[in-house]
Amino acid sequence: MSDVPAVKAALKSQAVETPSWAYGNSGTRFKVFAQPGVPRTPQEKLDDAAQVHAFTGVAPTVALHIPWDRVEDYGALAKYAEERGLKLGAINSNVFQDDDYKLGSVTHPDPAVRRKALGHLLECVDIMDATGSPDLKLWFSDGTNYPGQDDIAARQDRLAEALGAVYERLGEEQRMLLEYKFFEPAFYTTDVPDWGTAYAHCLKLGPKAQVCVDTGHHAPGTNIEFIVALLLREGKLGAFDFNSRFYADDDLMVGAADPFQLFRIMYEVVRGGGLTSGVAFMLDQCHNIEPKIPAIIRSVMNVQEATAKALLVDRDALAVAQREGDVLGANAVLMDAYNTDVRPLLAEVREELGIAPDPMAAYRASGWAERIVAERVGGQQAGWGA
Repeated sequence: MSDVPAVKAALKSQAVETPSWAYGNSGTRFKVFAQPGVPRTPQEKLDDAAQVHAFTGVAPTVALHIPWDRVEDYGALAKYAEERGLKLGAINSNVFQDDDYKLGSVTHPDPAVRRKALGHLLECVDIMDATGSPDLKLWFSDGTNYPGQDDIAARQDRLAEALGAVYERLGEEQRMLLEYKFFEPAFYTTDVPDWGTAYAHCLKLGPKAQVCVDTGHHAPGTNIEFIVALLLREGKLGAFDFNSRFYADDDLMVGAADPFQLFRIMYEVVRGGGLTSGVAFMLDQCHNIEPKIPAIIRSVMNVQEATAKALLVDRDALAVAQREGDVLGANAVLMDAYNTDVRPLLAEVREELGIAPDPMAAYRASGWAERIVAERVGGQQAGWGA
């Protein structure tokens, strides 16, 4: 059986990064739904993120998105975060919301547009220098909608050139995380459509380039845990963007649609040493119809529960069953861990961390939701503006 003190220690050391954009207004392609009390500034986003960390104990960093979180003084923003018990995490670039990027950004056929996009990516590294952020996260909407629209191979050349320039700009302690998405908004070809394309570019770039796996960015039926296991084996799994999906890139709360898949992924993370190898566990979600802070707290808890179950797998018994070809026995070992109610264990972990055992109840009782509704009146609410 698993060593419970070791499991508790691993859970206490786990960190889940929350995204600044999840605290702002968001919606569907048809409507952005405003909620009362939504942050109006990056500072107010950090105020909300501090609440998530206070009630979960494991959400100490916040990812920024540029230009959504643009400020005059990024060093001051990092200090503001530090005063609230937080650090600034990954810097996310945005080369998909400018009219110039209609036909692509770094892969655009026009060199002037490519230079503009590259300039933004390099600006993001400058921001990393100011905030102390370790990771630059890159996602490109670049692609084509019609056969013949552009040269597929030439676009890969342009992509490689831009990635190379950004890689050379990175500092010694900084990483590039290359995300992929198999479709949308490009529907014929996507320039970084899958883990293999991302891996191939990262492999050529070097050790500071790693792959980011967004759990919503796969075709139905894709075995994501296989991808995780392979990337861990190759030392190229840099981060997760955790969310949940029923159909495609739904960006729902992680574990909402398929908690068993989240468990399987986290087992491969544990099995491959990902809990201690610098893999960043980040949320990438938008909360359109549910209250935002409670949804983020629930997402962090879902990651914790899947991790706890993965840590409880009796790996010795599993190895014996696998060696003996005991198919049902091996599967039963995994299912026993998955079917374990880990909520009492996590309540103990939280109490040992000095926080309330039930984060959701503690947040509801804190009065923060009522306070921000009363105080955040006027101004422009944050949101991604779709």
